[in-house]
Amino acid sequence: MTAPSYSVIRLKPKANARAIRRGFPWVYDNELVTDRRTKKLAAGSLAVLEDGERVPMGLVAVNPNSRIFGRMLDRNPDAVIDQAWFAAKIGKALELRQRLYDEPFYRLVHAEADGLPGVVIDRFGDAAVVQPNSAWADEHFDALEAALIEVSGVAKVLKNASGRARNLEGLDDVSVVSTGTAPDAPVEVPMNGAIYMADLTGGQKTGLFFDQRPNHAFAASLSKDAKVLDVFSHVGGFSLAALAGGASSALAVDGSAAALDLAEAGAKAAGVADRFATRKGDAFDVLAQLGEEGERFDVVICDPPAFAPNKQALEAGLRAYERIARLAAPLVRPGGYLGLCSCSHAAEVSKFRVACLRGLGRAGRPSQLLHTGFAGPDHPLMPQLAESGYLKSLFFRL
Repeated sequence: MTAPSYSVIRLKPKANARAIRRGFPWVYDNELVTDRRTKKLAAGSLAVLEDGERVPMGLVAVNPNSRIFGRMLDRNPDAVIDQAWFAAKIGKALELRQRLYDEPFYRLVHAEADGLPGVVIDRFGDAAVVQPNSAWADEHFDALEAALIEVSGVAKVLKNASGRARNLEGLDDVSVVSTGTAPDAPVEVPMNGAIYMADLTGGQKTGLFFDQRPNHAFAASLSKDAKVLDVFSHVGGFSLAALAGGASSALAVDGSAAALDLAEAGAKAAGVADRFATRKGDAFDVLAQLGEEGERFDVVICDPPAFAPNKQALEAGLRAYERIARLAAPLVRPGGYLGLCSCSHAAEVSKFRVACLRGLGRAGRPSQLLHTGFAGPDHPLMPQLAESGYLKSLFFRL
């Protein structure tokens, strides 16, 4: 087979080629020799990356409109990016998930960590929700989809274009059902003995957050006979797991009525609706109101959205995490447990921990740190890319 003819982009002589050779998957625009030809490369096109000595380093997907100019696809500069190439990547990812989980509900592809930069695929039984969050993935979506169906056997593929990263890549926000028909009702997802309802077309992101699975399980292990509060609950992530773990009651708080409706449906499906309640409102306001009402809980978990989605928002985000800890701590009975979570990759775990401890200190609550949790193994960490390790959870005994 004749090797394809690709454009060439080249690192500046002083660029850090060593990091890329050691596995770092991105090439920033300021690391490249740029000329008119380079700048005219189409977003999503492929190019051979060379070092400053003109030695090929691999095949990258390029986007001149993005700060991340190149994303490493294959260390073989002659690789052919076709259905067979995607099938090999997805097959390797599927092998790991099938070893980890008895049922087909998991993150099947976790972007760079699974060798498909910017591609997220969550699996819900015979349906898969794909987020092609980079230009090259959009350009090769047909081959990606065909490989996904070939390897996994899913009958329904939904393309979700709601990711913030797509905007950074200059892509549209049009979501479509690409293969099959969309589920006509929320999909029941069993996890940790609970049942969750995933809205694959109208819900947040892909419909459910699989990443918190092990942290849900840890919270459930603390929750037998406990009164539990789950703040920023989405579809009942921590509260439904706690009820499955034997909690006497659980209150889910969220700003979205639709998410709370799904949480109630999950509680009903699992037969725990009599121990489950919801409260709609701004989480900060509800935490303050519960304090004023004199409410106390054995277990409180706060799992907010990303308060620090980038470095520019870091300081404001850390103050918000501190405020959450300060408001939540008074609601925990002496000897009870507080779980605090962050999905902000810019707030690495040590900074997040300091912010939480500041909040606990301001609330006057001495604490023991019991457990530090991260995303589940279907969200593998790419060691060379800190951004792939975004999720952390801290569990304290107060």
